[in-house]
Amino acid sequence: MKRGLYTIPAGVPFAGTLARGLIQQLGAERDPLALSSATIYLPTRRAVRVLGETFARVLEGAALLPDMRPLGDIDEEDVLFDPSADDLAIPPALDPVRRRLLLATLVRRWAEQRRDLPPGFAQAAAMARNLAHFLDEAETQQADLEKLHELVPGPLAEHWADVRDFLLFLRREWPKLLAVEGDLDPAERRNLLLAQLTRRYRHSHLQSSVIAAGTTGSIPATAELLDAIARLPAGAVVLPGLDRELDAESWSALEPGHPQYGMKQLLDRMGVARADVRDWPGTPAPPMPRVALVRETLRPAPTTDAWRALADSGSAEIAEGLDGIGIVEAAHPGEEALAIALMLREAVEEPGKTAALVTPDRGLARRVAAELGRWNIAIDDSAGVPLAQTPPAVFLSLLAEAAAEEFAPVPLLSLLKHPLAVGQDGAAGFRRHVRLLDKFVLRGPRPDPGLGGIAKAIASKRAEKDDSALAPVLDDLRGWFDKLARLLRPFAEAMRSRAISLAELVQFHRDAAEQLVSAKDELWRGDAGEAAAKLIEALIGAGEDLPAIEASAYPILFRQFAEERAIRPAFGRHPRLAILGPLEARLQHFDLVVLGGLNDGIWPHSAAADPWLSRPMRAALGLESPERAIGLAAHDFAMLAAMPRVRLTRSLKVDGTPTVASRWLQRLQQLTKGLQLDAALESAKHYAALAMLFATPDHAPQAAKRPAPRPPLDKRPRELSITRIETWLRDPYAIYARHVLRLKPLDPLDAEIGPMDRGSAMHEILERFIGEAGDALPSNAVARLIGISEEVFASYGVPQSALAVWRPRFARAAAWFVDDERKRRGAIARSFLEIKGSIAIDAPGGKFVLSGRADRIDELHAGGAAIIDYKTGRPPSDSQVGVFAPQLPLEGAILERGGFDGVAPLAAAQLVYIQFSGGEIAGDTHVVKGDPRELVAQTYAKLLQLITDFDREETGYVSRVAPFRVNTPGDYDHLARVREWSLSGWDGST
Repeated sequence: MKRGLYTIPAGVPFAGTLARGLIQQLGAERDPLALSSATIYLPTRRAVRVLGETFARVLEGAALLPDMRPLGDIDEEDVLFDPSADDLAIPPALDPVRRRLLLATLVRRWAEQRRDLPPGFAQAAAMARNLAHFLDEAETQQADLEKLHELVPGPLAEHWADVRDFLLFLRREWPKLLAVEGDLDPAERRNLLLAQLTRRYRHSHLQSSVIAAGTTGSIPATAELLDAIARLPAGAVVLPGLDRELDAESWSALEPGHPQYGMKQLLDRMGVARADVRDWPGTPAPPMPRVALVRETLRPAPTTDAWRALADSGSAEIAEGLDGIGIVEAAHPGEEALAIALMLREAVEEPGKTAALVTPDRGLARRVAAELGRWNIAIDDSAGVPLAQTPPAVFLSLLAEAAAEEFAPVPLLSLLKHPLAVGQDGAAGFRRHVRLLDKFVLRGPRPDPGLGGIAKAIASKRAEKDDSALAPVLDDLRGWFDKLARLLRPFAEAMRSRAISLAELVQFHRDAAEQLVSAKDELWRGDAGEAAAKLIEALIGAGEDLPAIEASAYPILFRQFAEERAIRPAFGRHPRLAILGPLEARLQHFDLVVLGGLNDGIWPHSAAADPWLSRPMRAALGLESPERAIGLAAHDFAMLAAMPRVRLTRSLKVDGTPTVASRWLQRLQQLTKGLQLDAALESAKHYAALAMLFATPDHAPQAAKRPAPRPPLDKRPRELSITRIETWLRDPYAIYARHVLRLKPLDPLDAEIGPMDRGSAMHEILERFIGEAGDALPSNAVARLIGISEEVFASYGVPQSALAVWRPRFARAAAWFVDDERKRRGAIARSFLEIKGSIAIDAPGGKFVLSGRADRIDELHAGGAAIIDYKTGRPPSDSQVGVFAPQLPLEGAILERGGFDGVAPLAAAQLVYIQFSGGEIAGDTHVVKGDPRELVAQTYAKLLQLITDFDREETGYVSRVAPFRVNTPGDYDHLARVREWSLSGWDGST
């Protein structure tokens, strides 16, 4: 019988029990040096740190600790070579970045050999990530890839046959690349080191204690090492949570998804029966009812008929095991996080008690950390945050993306508004220039691509504003941007390359970033800065001799690598609370443990589909099934669920989508329901109710009122254009915001050429055409009108995609317009185009000026004038004219009073809309029905009444009195909080 096989059962503090047992065996209470002769192998570096802290706490004094080493990161320093052995020095492991890039080049080379279109380098690198995982898995499980030849294409789908051929190509070419590099795959090197250590222990007669604790031996090389340690005279293997009470039938029926499957697999490899494993010396009695509850909950499916026996024989032990365990089912992740934070906050109130949230859901972990901030409890997620989410990496990613998109407005402003972007002129000056660039240059349609396009846009704005007060501002902005462009140009030119060395591209990236910050140290400062610097150096070193890549792939590639690196806190921020992942929680013990995110697909993760091998192919190669990872997760769950106080939490919905409870949680609920004990699981239900109370206001919500500000009379506008009168009628609040608060809407970034731009262009085209034509239209009038349109479209910078639609529509409308114009010419004495006018109106609050610009006024031979407005869209109906569309009648009022420059007072004989559309109906001339003079008089009288009403301070500027369409947003709706008050209807607005 083999010696040295032990277990520490679930529910017992693993690290404390291990430490006390070893202290007792070696007599460390009496001899401070006794522990120093022992060697302990643990699963991870975190486990090493936890056990070290445990020894210090148990000993309560000075002592030399054992030599503790993590099996997961074993190196040459951990291997003491036997002088009698012929072991050769083991080459170093290939750098992970270099390995990924080399695999990406192999992916592309394979496509080229098949004469397929090779994937982009970023896509190839993403594929290489999965490929590296496959190589690690194959090496870890010691799969024989030579068996790939035996996978005949007959039973395989064509896709899997192609994958098999690629893997054969990889099996042939990858060792050649490794030989050139002089390095090994990380998993292969780890296996070699473990094998050397195994050989040493098999052939040695060490009398000092060697202990391997906390590992399940899921790696075959580790299992061999555990077997060798167990055979040593003072060797011991301490298994975590071996269930020796599980009935023999269930033990034989274990499947890869069961928590004990790994233990059974290890014992089978070692040729040891479960009965041969003993309790570690000094192990206290485990909480048998809780262990029994977990055992029955996770019982293998083929033997769940044993639950009937529990129901028949009584379930007192199961009922006792439910003491201290509860389930919280929250409505959504926010409520779940708050409920967990309340549990942890409550645990802090108990002196000396420890508590932890254990979850693989990093989003939930971040939410809980934020919620604990309510009580000024600072706590870190042990998994850290991805480097890609830290300020230095975000800044570097924004720089790469801006250059890749040729400094389009949105990515450029995202870069320049990042806190690290301050240039050499100081933060205040840099921010001021960025705001000016945003406000005066980048709003509206996108400038020409590249830094030159933005410089051209600044120069164009400067020409437009030559006589305004903005000229000096734009001159200053142009000088500032010229200096900025010089800093960015080398990287920008590199990013335009179709093929460039990755190392060279990264160097350009780094240089540009360093010049865009105030000082180099600012970018590389702190843990995140150091990690970003290491990533940059790794990419430069790994990419030096690789084939050239397309520069456009670089931003995606950089972000991929940054996402995969985590920035972890060096030390926990709270002495008694922790947020851990299942891996970090191994071997630790807490008075309260919250197992959060227990939804299927989160914990456990779904068995991922292997992109490289189908299940039959994996089985043929001797690889573990994907459910093996679920079994490892189940072991973590079982160990944690056996602790004294346990809370199991989940969200019923995530992003509005119903979720499915974790299979372990479902099992527990089914078991307790069948035993009529399900009420016992509701002991923690009140935490969800408390969390809901936090989100409930202290008083019943009150409907928001529609705003109706009442500024003093001297602050109210005394001049408005005709087009603003319609706004005044429909949405007085917009007049208040624009003319009292003086808030002018900014054009959107990257604005498309829309209806307003089309309308402006059409007005300019028709004005030029009518002005050129004079008294008679030329014979080639249609061709000339189309020619003018091309000139105007070019000046507006209309993109080709829009012109493809505009041109044919304009040609149809042009033919119609010329024909209609010829018909109307006989009645026209002369035309006035785009003419300005204004009149002063006596009002209670003083003079009020009404101004406007008429598209066209035709003086008629028959007397009076036709007032014309061009429309590219649908004109208002006759019933709307004068009520909510007063433009033409008010132009008539100005004309009657001689308010248009150079035009004698004339009566309005016609109010005309000329619709210039080019659609199914090419155009239409609509003369407003009714007596135009009467309509002008009525509209003018309504205007006088409107002015009078708003010259009283009690009249408020109400929001959205009569919007054209309820679902059409206004420029100031966000300021008026329309979405709040409009939900309650239109009542009680003031």
